[in-house]
Amino acid sequence: MDYIPYAGKVYDEKEINNLIDAAKEFWLTNGRYTKQFEEGLADFIGVKHAIFTNSGSSANLLAVSALTSPELKESRLLPGDEVITTACGFPTTLNPIIQNGLVPVFVDVELGTYNPSIQMIEDAISPKTKAIFLPHTLGNPLDITEIMSIAAKDSLWVIEDNCDALGSTYKGFQTGSFGHLSTCSFYPAHHITTGEGGAVLTNHAILKKILLSFRDWGRDCWCDTGKDDTCKHRFTQQFGELPEGYDHKYVYSHIGYNLKATDMQAAIGVAQLEKLPGFTERRKINFERLWTGLSDLQQHIILPMVIPEAEPSWFAFPITVREDASFARSDIVAFLEENKIATRMLFGGNLTKQPAYKDSQYRISGTLKNTDTVMERTFMVGVYPGITDEKMDYIIGAFTAFLSYFNEETK
Repeated sequence: MDYIPYAGKVYDEKEINNLIDAAKEFWLTNGRYTKQFEEGLADFIGVKHAIFTNSGSSANLLAVSALTSPELKESRLLPGDEVITTACGFPTTLNPIIQNGLVPVFVDVELGTYNPSIQMIEDAISPKTKAIFLPHTLGNPLDITEIMSIAAKDSLWVIEDNCDALGSTYKGFQTGSFGHLSTCSFYPAHHITTGEGGAVLTNHAILKKILLSFRDWGRDCWCDTGKDDTCKHRFTQQFGELPEGYDHKYVYSHIGYNLKATDMQAAIGVAQLEKLPGFTERRKINFERLWTGLSDLQQHIILPMVIPEAEPSWFAFPITVREDASFARSDIVAFLEENKIATRMLFGGNLTKQPAYKDSQYRISGTLKNTDTVMERTFMVGVYPGITDEKMDYIIGAFTAFLSYFNEETK
């Protein structure tokens, strides 16, 4: 039988036709499809601005970097400021904090939701705390309204890492619509794909301007690609110590990057965005089918849990082997893989244990006991729309077969 991936792209002739259409124009950089995709994405999430970039990791870098802008004056993040985040996740949520000279403050997570509790977040706040940057882990919404309330009390910035959660809702609103900034990823494993690709979203005009500057080399000019003199003051302004009237297209107000995506990628995204509601529904169906099918095994494994009023569009199905189980994670993962069912760890496990961060400055609030448990005993299998009912039943059957086989082997 076919190998069952944990994630993958689902597409048809619409994506291919859009891609060919964009390629025939040979504009290559961002253009009309980019504008259409950004507007459609912003409308879906329920925010004013979406900025397309070349990956979700770049989106995270842009979001954190934007908060360091001098244009934010006394609200800007400065080197040494603390940012609350989680060690249980993907490295490119953490990396931009360190890359901008900020200090990550790690909070633990709860088993089952794999998100931090509100109490964990509140306990982590210190006089140095200036921002909160957390993922909706694997599509499972945080209590983001309460996080926004906590942030408001202490004038903290909030970034939602929505890369694994596109289509999830909390209290009826899309995740990614609550924070001052949010990010998406469109890598092929995610809820929709543009191949490589990501986006930063915001309701704030000043943050949009800063994000575009950081994405586009740090330039001060805000003309669309291929446009000149939109403001009608291209040669009549004075900036810094540059000569008066210096070409505004070559004035740089930030130490930026080039993190743009192409119009061909956006063309794929336009077609994918139309399918997102259907993709979301299929993910929910697959998740419920798997949860129900594994519910009798809860004496051995911890199944995923959801907080009230959250409606996840699950990226994958996380499972934690209980401490008193008669088998190890390695046993069941090996069995599933041998039977052509893909598995993955919950990304980097406890990121403080990863070699990349051994010399990094950070602070741990409380303990990372549950994060260590995730590192040692948690894995995930797929629920993406390409998994049919027949394949979902096969996955469920494999879990049941493993327990029967393992019980026989250990008698």
